[in-house]
Amino acid sequence: MNKNLIGLLALVLLPLISFSQILDPVKWTFKVEQTSPGEATLLLIAKADKNWHLYSQDVPQGGPNGAPIPTTFSFTASKNFELIGKVKEPKAIEENDPNFDMILKFFADKVVFKQKIKILSQKDFVVKGVVNFMCCDDKQCLPPNDVEFNLTVRGNPTADAPVAVVKEPPTPTATQQDSTKNAAVATAKADSAVKKSEQVKLGQTDADKAAGESLLWFFFISFLAGLLAIVTPCVFPMIPMTVTFFMHDTTSKRKAKMEAIVYGLSIIVIYMLLGVLVAVTLGANFNNFISTHWIPNVFFFIIFMVFAASFLGMFEITLPSWIVNKADKQADRGGYAGAFFMAFTLVLVSFSCTGPIVGALLVKSAGGDILMPIIGMLGFSLAFALPFGLFAFFPSWLSGLPKSGGWLNSVKVVLGFLELALGLKFLSIADQTYHWHILDREVYLAFWIVIFFLMGLYLLGKLKFNHDSDQPFISVPRITLAIIVFAFVVYMIPGMWGAPLKALSGYLPPATYQDFDINAIVKTEVASIPAGGGTGQSPSSLCDKPKYEDFLKLPHGLQGYFDFNQALACAKRQNKPIFIDFTGHGCVNCREMEANVWSDPKVLKRLRENFIVTALYVDDKTELPENEWITSKYDKKVKKTIGKIFADLQITRFNVNSQPYYVMLDTAGNLLTTPRAYNLDIDAFVNFLDIASENFKKQQQK
Repeated sequence: MNKNLIGLLALVLLPLISFSQILDPVKWTFKVEQTSPGEATLLLIAKADKNWHLYSQDVPQGGPNGAPIPTTFSFTASKNFELIGKVKEPKAIEENDPNFDMILKFFADKVVFKQKIKILSQKDFVVKGVVNFMCCDDKQCLPPNDVEFNLTVRGNPTADAPVAVVKEPPTPTATQQDSTKNAAVATAKADSAVKKSEQVKLGQTDADKAAGESLLWFFFISFLAGLLAIVTPCVFPMIPMTVTFFMHDTTSKRKAKMEAIVYGLSIIVIYMLLGVLVAVTLGANFNNFISTHWIPNVFFFIIFMVFAASFLGMFEITLPSWIVNKADKQADRGGYAGAFFMAFTLVLVSFSCTGPIVGALLVKSAGGDILMPIIGMLGFSLAFALPFGLFAFFPSWLSGLPKSGGWLNSVKVVLGFLELALGLKFLSIADQTYHWHILDREVYLAFWIVIFFLMGLYLLGKLKFNHDSDQPFISVPRITLAIIVFAFVVYMIPGMWGAPLKALSGYLPPATYQDFDINAIVKTEVASIPAGGGTGQSPSSLCDKPKYEDFLKLPHGLQGYFDFNQALACAKRQNKPIFIDFTGHGCVNCREMEANVWSDPKVLKRLRENFIVTALYVDDKTELPENEWITSKYDKKVKKTIGKIFADLQITRFNVNSQPYYVMLDTAGNLLTTPRAYNLDIDAFVNFLDIASENFKKQQQK
């Protein structure tokens, strides 16, 4: 195989390789402009994020794809003021909106609506109201939203004081009493709706926190990957070779140190540009496709296998020589420009070792939001540039570096084994999402056990690859690493018979994806033992046979549903609250929650006894019959698969699109408590379940 062709192919494909929260792109502010005692102008100001817009008060209806909700303002009636005319708006942008395929009036960036009022009160008063609006960007729309406002207006001293008429309140009739009672009920419901709205917002904050933690963890992993890349055979020897570039200028030590700083920063900038390129090319809207579709996941699996073969010595991925030579020629210019091109040359020359690592990070970031590739490249480049920048700044430190040798190739081979193991994750995601069942849990584990067993043999010197040097003895660090690897292999072996392997729960297929589980067999046999000497199996706690149970399963032997409407119907029949788990086949955090939190006896007991458990898979690709398709209120698109329907439910109903996301509902579909996102605190999860149960009981008593 032509090495230059492989390198060029990798260079072209690499930039294309790559629990998150729905944003609030329109912010409202409210002000009062009072130029005379008797009148005031209410300023209702909306500021939209870049690429977003909200619509005019004048919106035609009946377009080919429906029509947006116009912006409307409602003012609470009061004896303290009168409205003068209607709300006025500036001239709107009027052009075709791709979301609705019709000419519409809308506002981008900032818009100020104005409402004049006549002041009737001598004292200061408050104007209350609500604005209802809808906003979209070029590809999607958010559901209509309400924003309340309260504006304090100065009173008019010259206004006529109202004549106070004192009357004896009449005895209310039965009809009036009912009306008062209904009003009280309506007020209570309104208060409840506000509380529920606040609860959803709290849930979003929880998801935001989880997303923030995920980015921080990915930065840490990327930083470690950058440190690991330094000790590969095509990078480590480059340190003294490139640092001598900054030692040739003996006339100005200050200039040499500034060039060293530019050199280190240039390495960071080059890798950051790669991260930005991936983020801009793919972006957050590509998330679901990259995360779950079989094409990118199989492609990433192949890429990992190619990189692994390269690390194991089958061939070397190199860039075409003319690219490296051209960058090296520019580096000879010297000065700050020379320092930049020296950094660029380093990136190109070290590609055969850093390419697989950088590619793996970009692939990992593909399933996250738009910040993931940028954060990944920032962490990697900081660690990677650190020794080059420091040794260039302090060249005398070079004498303390260990000599290059066979240990560098050993590092590269170990990385090859890791690439083999991690690449299986992508094939597993596609396998679960499309229910191929070619990589069940025990098959996946068998591959991992063999891969890490071979790695242990390599560390002991029992296997030898191309470019490996003879090892006259095994060093202490090497035997220590071999012990850790073999201990890891021993830890995985019980998983072949159904052991939970909690430490690996996020990286293995779920236990429900295993053909032979000795724990499940024991549980089935125990359940089949008749109580009190009778015969037969204990009755199911479900109302009817769950849809999709032939290919979707709940963990830990739990019984439940995989369809929201079916679960809601059963909840009404049994008068139980619903526990909804928005999950996914490719959701690492979901598997960790199931293995480490759901498995706790306190949690399992409550889920079994107190709730109708419902798992809604947002990434399942199973297409439903046409009579079950829905048209989304969120993006107006037809949803045909199980995953898209329940992903749309999560977004339109709870304004969240990250998983896992746990929601508690009563039999009418109302929130019982604040939803939760990824959090491994077992006691907090138990408290979450208990609060929902208590709120449901109080609701029933009322």
